Amino acid sequence: MKFWSQAKSLAEKTPEERNRYVDFLRAVSILMVVTGHWLVAAPWIQDGNFVPGDLLKLRPDTQWLTWIFQVMPIFFIVGGYANAVSLESADRRNVRYAGWLAGRLYRLVTPLLGLLVGWGVLALGLYFSGVEGDTTRLVTRAALIPTWFLAIYIAIVMLAPLTYRAWQRWGFASLLGLAAIASLVDVAFFVADMRWTGWTQYFWVWLTVHQLGYAWRDGRLGSPAQLIGLSIIAFASLWALIFNGPYPFAMVGSPDEGLSNTLPPKITLLALGVCQFGLLLSIEGPMRRMLSGVRIWAATVLINSMIMTLYLWHITVMIIVVVIAYFSFSGALALEPGTAGWWASRPLWILLLYVILLPLTFVIAALERRPRPADAPTPAAPRQIGGAILICLGVAYLALFGFGSAPLPFLDITAFATVVAGSWLSGLLHGFR
Repeated sequence: MKFWSQAKSLAEKTPEERNRYVDFLRAVSILMVVTGHWLVAAPWIQDGNFVPGDLLKLRPDTQWLTWIFQVMPIFFIVGGYANAVSLESADRRNVRYAGWLAGRLYRLVTPLLGLLVGWGVLALGLYFSGVEGDTTRLVTRAALIPTWFLAIYIAIVMLAPLTYRAWQRWGFASLLGLAAIASLVDVAFFVADMRWTGWTQYFWVWLTVHQLGYAWRDGRLGSPAQLIGLSIIAFASLWALIFNGPYPFAMVGSPDEGLSNTLPPKITLLALGVCQFGLLLSIEGPMRRMLSGVRIWAATVLINSMIMTLYLWHITVMIIVVVIAYFSFSGALALEPGTAGWWASRPLWILLLYVILLPLTFVIAALERRPRPADAPTPAAPRQIGGAILICLGVAYLALFGFGSAPLPFLDITAFATVVAGSWLSGLLHGFR
């Protein structure tokens, strides 16, 4: 009740000019990602053995769900809008790049450090308890999957002043230029078999989507009818890319051996993002009127006040529940994924996870809600950028491999140390003294 009262009080003080739909889409997109992860994760016990199942692989006919639950493009678009607002505010207050970046990094990295430290300590405990490295890698890699997003989003944030300046100068040409590069990289990936180029799509695809947020901020996206038309064109393009091209059907994960729309990203995510965005923006008017009421807006404020914590810890909560079920209520994992009984149990499964996640988030989110200390020094921009790059590299490794010394001995410890070193270099550890 305390958190709700605080959120309601903040909601009542919200300026009228604030676009509440931006915050609403951010909250809904993260909840969709959380729910989607919980739905496609299909751990079960088969013939007495624990199987960390993946619904998309076990039941390929369910891959259509990813067209609904893959909403990361929306989060990047919302990020573009929010970064534009933040940069405009910094410009009005004469805050230079270093000061602006310090605030953004603090908000993003602080909750991330809590997750990494927690799992780092647990991995150490598992090691000294004699648990096999494969088991530790499986568990920690699953728990740290959400961190991939921050590894790329931090890089996008560092580039935001440049990309926003490009938008202000060239408008949609800056967006189309990035989209053209992304398309050429996919051509190199599929036609020339230059698979290594695909990893650069983490920049080209997500920068293009992020650029859409600037267009939204400037109000240059047309009428609802035009937006629906854009959405239809994007959907038709996505359909053609998949059914007449080399792209897999699933929009999440890697259910198709050796090929994925997300690992690394493909231009299919651009088409999907534009399709979703066109539909969502076509109803912006009525949605903003709905959000003028206190109750729904207060719920939006509450979720946004702990949104990174909720996102980062949701897989951890699922792992805890699965471990407890395995050792104490193994019958709860006996249902074969994709069967009628399994589907019937999903609402209760997801409800149980939210019942556990939300109270945990209320507690842990104190770290996320904590403002940057007023006396915290602001390191020079080059130092912050160097530190942020180290953070991204360390997080990217841990998101791919987890803890457990793979693929080389002690590389996980090195990656963790890299994140800590990057945080220190960026001045983010000042508040923990």
